[in-house]
This record gives sequence, structure tokens and C-alpha cells, in this order.
Amino acid sequence: MTWTIIATARFKRRARRLRSGDPILRRRIDQTLQDLAVDPQQPSLRLHKLHGPLEGFSAVAVDYDNRILLTVEFTEREIILHDIGSHDEVYR
Repeated sequence: MTWTIIATARFKRRARRLRSGDPILRRRIDQTLQDLAVDPQQPSLRLHKLHGPLEGFSAVAVDYDNRILLTVEFTEREIILHDIGSHDEVYR
């Protein structure tokens, strides 16, 4: 059973910008989103909860520098994508 992926307008806008520049990054983003839909707790995604001002959010790694900021609703099997970008952009 797959998870439902919901993307906010901010995520869509920032993902479109990232995807248009680098074909390798585009493939990594697509693969990360596919993996999230199958199982967000796959070790390769490195899902982790955030603390401090971003408490309540989680993040997964797209590659060494880029992250996806999200919330996971385990009871509803929904993943809400909030932001995507470099480590510094997402965790500001």
C-alpha cells in the first residue's frame, strides 16, 4: 500500500526551480519522491525529526546537500511536502 504525497505550493515552486537546472538532481528528486510513496522509513531516505524552530517537521535527504522538509501523518498514510532545497535554505 502506497502513501499519499501532498505537495504545498511552496514545495512545487522550489522543486520546479531545482529540477530545471540539473538533470542528475532531477532524477534524484524523482527517485526520492518515489521512495517516499513506497515507504518513508527506508534507511536510504534518512528520515529524521527536526528540533527547535522546526519541531513537528521531518526531513529526508535527496543528496549530500539537498533536503525535503515534510510532515508525515502515519495514521492517514499521508506525506505533506513543505519545502525543498539546500541544507541551509531548508533549515533556516
